[in-house]
Amino acid sequence: MTTSKQRSWIIYATLLVLFWGVWGAFSSLPTDRYGYPNEMVYIIWALTMLIPAYFALRGNRFDRRPVATVYGLLAGLTGAGGQLLLFQALSDGPAYLIFPVISLSPVITVLMAVALLRERIQRLAVMGVGAALAAIVLLSVPGGGGGSNGHGPWLLLAVVICAAWGAQAFFMRKAALVGVNDGTTFGWMTISGLLLVPVAWAMMGGLPTGAPWQAPALTAVTQVLNAAGALFLVMALSRGKASIVAPVTNALAPVLTIVLSLAVYQTLPSLYGTIGIVLALVGSTLMVYSDEKRSDDATASGADAVSPSREATAPQRS
Repeated sequence: MTTSKQRSWIIYATLLVLFWGVWGAFSSLPTDRYGYPNEMVYIIWALTMLIPAYFALRGNRFDRRPVATVYGLLAGLTGAGGQLLLFQALSDGPAYLIFPVISLSPVITVLMAVALLRERIQRLAVMGVGAALAAIVLLSVPGGGGGSNGHGPWLLLAVVICAAWGAQAFFMRKAALVGVNDGTTFGWMTISGLLLVPVAWAMMGGLPTGAPWQAPALTAVTQVLNAAGALFLVMALSRGKASIVAPVTNALAPVLTIVLSLAVYQTLPSLYGTIGIVLALVGSTLMVYSDEKRSDDATASGADAVSPSREATAPQRS
């Protein structure tokens, strides 16, 4: 892998943060403003996945190897399945306790990448990962609390979702390492999302009636951003380390969401949110700097390795 390709993950991670940050700021409007069912939001999201899938597959060969199918379906079903479980968890438990649990999914990605992919991260990057993970938790804690029960079936579901979404990022990275192109991986993710549409329909109990046209229209616009962000995640993970990409993107996207919410809804972040923003920026900076430094060191060591060989072949003066 060339140095330029190694560094290109930063571009796609930036686009991911931009798309998911905007999506996060407006994704709840259809449900909050119009009472649109979450299951219907899932169905529209699955359909909008077809749009970036078209661009991802255009000009690329769809990999028909069994290994591509396995990792593509694993990435798709863990992501879409976790989304469906989230609806059930939110119907049984409090969001302010569920999302901090789910937000730890990059821990699963980092552990799997280090243990199974033998990814090595520098000490500076380790500090950045720690700061980013702490930021993710803090950014998931809302300003207010509640007197909800701290345990129940929703807690188990939250843990399962956390594991599923952490594993999803790992499977995306693994697919890239075995030579599966981005379009194929995202294509299987799109197919996986569509396969679970009947499940969402059954959970919803039928087509919602009485919703104004603004509800599905707004849902479609926001979910296109979500779907495009998922494609950028695939592209970032195919070029960068999973142990770096996952914490960076999961930490910075909520920061943009908070900034947009501040501008649009005139809401100030809580103390936890403010600390989380600072940690996210510091942690992401450390990880990106560490990756840049690693690439520079690799380039320098390659140049040093070439230089002695040239000296050895040079004519010697008597």
